[in-house]
Amino acid sequence: MQAYCVKCRSKKEMQNPQQIKMKNGKPATKGVCPDCGTGMYRIGKAE
Repeated sequence: MQAYCVKCRSKKEMQNPQQIKMKNGKPATKGVCPDCGTGMYRIGKAE
């Protein structure tokens, strides 16, 4: 799954994607940027 990395300022393929639920109950995907190691989030149901 691709997500935007704010540190690299580009879309990257997320490493170790995990399905999570945010505090407001909405689904999201949490992962790590393969280049810089920054946490990446994508809000919404996984594709």
